[in-house]
Amino acid sequence: MMEKADSGQKLYTRMRLWEFPDQYVIEPTDGSHGSSLAVSRVDGSMQLIEKLPDSNSVRVPKIRTIFGVVGILKLLAGSYLMVITDRECVGSYLGHPIFKVSSLKVFPCDHSLKNSPTEQKKMETEFSGLLNIAERTPGLYFSYETNLTLSAQRLHDLGDESKLLPLWRQAEPRFLWNNYMLEGLIDSKLDPYLLPIVQGSFHHFQAAIGKDIIDVTLIARRCTRRNGTRMWRRGADSDGYVANFVETEQIMHLNGFTASFVQVRGSIPLLWEQIVDLTYKPKFELVQLEESPRVAERHFLDLRKKYGAVLAVDLVNTHGGEGRLSEKFANAMQHIVSDDLRYWHFDFHHICGHVHFERLSILYEQIVDFLDRNGYLLLNEKGEKMKEQLGVVRTNCIDCLDRTNVTQSMIARNMLECQLRRLGIFAAEETISSHPNLDECFKILWANHGDDISIQYSGTAALKGDFVRCGKRTMQGIAKDGINALLRYYFNNFVDGTKQDAIDLLQGHYIVSVSRDMTPSSQKGGLEAVASFPLALSFVLTGFFFATLSLRQVRYDLRHLFFSVIWAGLSVAIAAFVRANGRIFCNRPRLHKPRC
Repeated sequence: MMEKADSGQKLYTRMRLWEFPDQYVIEPTDGSHGSSLAVSRVDGSMQLIEKLPDSNSVRVPKIRTIFGVVGILKLLAGSYLMVITDRECVGSYLGHPIFKVSSLKVFPCDHSLKNSPTEQKKMETEFSGLLNIAERTPGLYFSYETNLTLSAQRLHDLGDESKLLPLWRQAEPRFLWNNYMLEGLIDSKLDPYLLPIVQGSFHHFQAAIGKDIIDVTLIARRCTRRNGTRMWRRGADSDGYVANFVETEQIMHLNGFTASFVQVRGSIPLLWEQIVDLTYKPKFELVQLEESPRVAERHFLDLRKKYGAVLAVDLVNTHGGEGRLSEKFANAMQHIVSDDLRYWHFDFHHICGHVHFERLSILYEQIVDFLDRNGYLLLNEKGEKMKEQLGVVRTNCIDCLDRTNVTQSMIARNMLECQLRRLGIFAAEETISSHPNLDECFKILWANHGDDISIQYSGTAALKGDFVRCGKRTMQGIAKDGINALLRYYFNNFVDGTKQDAIDLLQGHYIVSVSRDMTPSSQKGGLEAVASFPLALSFVLTGFFFATLSLRQVRYDLRHLFFSVIWAGLSVAIAAFVRANGRIFCNRPRLHKPRC
């Protein structure tokens, strides 16, 4: 089991932030009596101090309580300090408290901007505006005592020396959300302030099974390598890192025993994209098709190093654009499948339709041999390993949200039943469904999990969530799916471009440079300078309004028929122009030249 860090490496759990005119001072107030951290408001430089500065009696500094330092981000002229201003305890992970970030705040260290050129000030304002979006980042979790970036099995396998390292040095870089923002603090050797944060999901429940109490926790860890929004991060990059890659771990505690089962999801590992253009479902575009086998090979080589054997379950359609993408995926897999890498296609929509999700039992029967062979982690009352997980199921659809979540919840349900049979709690034919309270808690757990992951990637809760939550499709759930589908369309086309810029800035995928950004790519010319979907929509509606008014006057004067045709024609022409030039009217990311 994971041990608490050495007393000399403990993280500060509560601090006081002082806003002096020339610096911010972060003072530990959790009884640890550590040195305070001073951050210059001129350039963001940091140093430890033993005594608080004297305050001017005329201008008393503002003071607020904070619960962690997220990191510091440098832009063109200034730096920006991000801290946690509110938290919520949401449960425990292997006995250690887990907190959810309830509120973030950014403090500018940009006094040097006063001496900057006007154009640089303008660009700094544009970049710093993206940090307002960053303050609303959902699904951030942390612990002061244990490494939330590692699964229970990897924590158990840590060596004694590794357990004594600061948490940030133990962390899995893939899942360290603030990895880039911590670099300045790492360089300054500020270990007690270096708080690892994970983006994902954390939910748990307790339920009775007869006289026994079961505790189930579900954790999601989102990979930062190719992080982003639904339409602006698809497929893989040239290194094999995929969009929407999430590790999901289901942990069960019962009578002193601990069981853990890990699954992963991620976009189809080929170079492909969907460029938003106001159509409901933009076409899939494969890029550098000849590179597909190499990219897929890199992706699965990385998975095999980290998880062991891999079973890739592909849930996409066999027809249309999805079918062509799935065919290329299957072709790429033919070159790399082996004894410890298998590919399995299961056309979710063809077999299950939109309501018969119970037919996923067909898939389970097809993959149960892999699950039995590769198992799960099981620790006894003494924390000794009785069984370990030797492989992982990797599930994908197109978004890796809705179909994927339904499928992963089915696999997790069956694995929990296997664990309970192993411990002698369930009889051979006994299932979770035979215990109504446990069944309901399990469904809600996975439904909330799916919603969290979906909100981070698409902006809405998961579709098909009623089946996960209730065990069947409902009319209310189908109606909710329709609303969420429309909301996704809106976010994809008119919101997510700017959100993608904020993500790229925070995670270091875009590094601000004075030489490059003083002639920014965001400057538009020609049509792009005036293109605006709300403006175009107002013209269309205005045209139809005047066309309707003219038609009502036709009975008095036939000339109004001519005017109504003109107005209607203009409206149709504008609508057709917007449709033909949809990419121009969408909210697109404006940052370029990624770091990795």
